[in-house]
Amino acid sequence: MDWSRASGILLHPTSLPGRFGIGDLGSEAYRWVDFLAQSGQKLWQVLPLGPTGYADSPYACLSAFAGNPLLISPERMVALGDLDPDDLEGLSETASGERIDYGAVIEAKMPLLQEAARRFLERASPERRADFARFCEENEAWLDDYALFAAAKQYHDNVIWSEWEAGIALRQEAALRAWKDKLAGEIAIQRVLQYFFRAQWLALRAYANGQGIRIIGDVPIFCAHDSADVWANPALFTLDEDGHPTHISGVPPDYFSETGQRWGNPLYRWDKMAARGYAWWVARMQATLDTVDIVRIDHFRGFIAYWEIPADEPTAVHGRWVPGPEAAVFEALEDRLGKLPILAEDLGVITPQVIGLRERFGFPGMKILQFAFDEEALHASFGDYERNPFLPHNYTQSFCVYTGTHDNDTALGWFENCSPAERQRAMSYLGCDEHEFHWSLIRAAMASVADIAIVPMQDVLALGSEARMNLPGTTGDNWTWRCPDGALSAELAARLAEMVALYER
Repeated sequence: MDWSRASGILLHPTSLPGRFGIGDLGSEAYRWVDFLAQSGQKLWQVLPLGPTGYADSPYACLSAFAGNPLLISPERMVALGDLDPDDLEGLSETASGERIDYGAVIEAKMPLLQEAARRFLERASPERRADFARFCEENEAWLDDYALFAAAKQYHDNVIWSEWEAGIALRQEAALRAWKDKLAGEIAIQRVLQYFFRAQWLALRAYANGQGIRIIGDVPIFCAHDSADVWANPALFTLDEDGHPTHISGVPPDYFSETGQRWGNPLYRWDKMAARGYAWWVARMQATLDTVDIVRIDHFRGFIAYWEIPADEPTAVHGRWVPGPEAAVFEALEDRLGKLPILAEDLGVITPQVIGLRERFGFPGMKILQFAFDEEALHASFGDYERNPFLPHNYTQSFCVYTGTHDNDTALGWFENCSPAERQRAMSYLGCDEHEFHWSLIRAAMASVADIAIVPMQDVLALGSEARMNLPGTTGDNWTWRCPDGALSAELAARLAEMVALYER
């Protein structure tokens, strides 16, 4: 892929402003793309776009293939005749402006979207019906399983699939037939919701591409246990005969956590994946590239080796490193899909083998500017090193530099909360003082030799820790931040555009 020098902004669609309590793919999304174009950006990075499950995390999706129905724009449903203007009155009451109340949004929005799907099934034009039929046929490989999974999960009050009746949980053939008949109406609605999402997202993507903006998507390396992917493909995951994980994912204890991180995802049975020619991964990557232009793979080091934790362990302490598939999975992907536009999230304890795998396939890695000034964290993660790998003067071109990611504090939040020594080190390196520290950090990213520079929107807006997107290892207010109304000003766009021109991005 041509990794031309460019910059972009990280903003998940849920964080867009708007009337209905959560960002969506309606008018504000198009206004957002206009802002990106006006500010000279060529990239828009999003988080995983799948339907969220536990704790509303986009990294614990109910499907690696489906889209999140909560992103569907009700306004666009009105324009198509699937909803009436009066239907939106109650929905507007969920809009708090500052944060997403997922419970309130789900309670208000999902019944309305399901009603729109019912009306579509009853009265859609022949042209739209034909388009829907094409969508179902083209996506049959994942859509049929997902629609049944989503309908059955709703029927079972959203409990995890391994707690359903044994017949449907374990996909016994007679039970599957019976449940498909029993839930036929709800299954049809789930298919239509995916059709709505895909149509709205692809229209928005085409609009962005038309303005020279490419979209960077995100693929978590592992799947949530409570997902259609694991339920439909149990042989590919570390599950026992009842569907419960035997071993799960995480990372070992380190500077950041004495007990490590116990993520809880079932692990892949890579031998089974290999025997099938990595067909599931090929399908996953193809589906992702049907919706975005570039793919960021989270936890890339897991393809070299991953931390395996017995599922009955309460922490990640008692685990072990297990070899991953290494180059084999990417060879299979390239053989089927050609050269891949992949960004590798190569953070954490990185070995020469991880670097070698990334470089072999020409995948740019990641650099986080906040990490450049924390010596203890660097030593804990990287051991002894000759040069600080996160300082811009040590970069090479084949990287994507971030001021911070969705898992970091905001630039100003970090600056306000770090130690005096770290603060002074940052100011000395950047040649700045406390005044507009966020712009100094953004300037360092833009000026670096890294091919790509990405800035979270919170940093562009000079927001503090209150606007942090996620604090790893916690649940509660994560994933709820929204961009304030009126924030996308012409003055802000002009300031970004000036930097783009100055640093030839």
